[in-house]
Amino acid sequence: MTRPPMPGENVTARRLEEMIRVDHAGEYGAVQIYRGQRAVFDRIEGKAHAARLIADMEAGEQEHLKTFDRLIAERRVRPTLMAPLWRVAGFGLGAATALMGERAAHACTEAVEDVIEEHYGRQSAELDGVDAELKYVVDKFRVDEVAHKETAIDQGARNAPGYPLLSAVIKLGCRAAIRISEKI
Repeated sequence: MTRPPMPGENVTARRLEEMIRVDHAGEYGAVQIYRGQRAVFDRIEGKAHAARLIADMEAGEQEHLKTFDRLIAERRVRPTLMAPLWRVAGFGLGAATALMGERAAHACTEAVEDVIEEHYGRQSAELDGVDAELKYVVDKFRVDEVAHKETAIDQGARNAPGYPLLSAVIKLGCRAAIRISEKI
């Protein structure tokens, strides 16, 4: 029988597991948000451009998710127990913002990607000299997330109705999901 780690024991290994768990959860959630948005835009005439942009961003998030699926398996990291909730919440957030209109959907993307850009930036600094493979992945994906954020801004995210409140609420939710997914 193995005992649980004592405080201060295996700190680096446990922190790396938290990073992989939360990043896996985040990419999973991002895919769900884009699926929710596409579920709306694919059914509305005249929204083909928005649906195409969102499908492209979703494809990028799918690639990120595949990478974290691999890391979860290779490093034997327990995924978050919150995945069923993140699936529903992500899809619901995506669908709700799409129903509010293209700009609101893009405001959602901008808010999420802004939080993830900051999150990946902190992780990158923490991983410097600790785990070269994970740092490479985080840095590479951070560039992709910045591109998604810039696309959203170019598509009018900041002109969404109620943008400041919408953005603030989504960012708060993302930050909470990050803290929860690291541990649970």
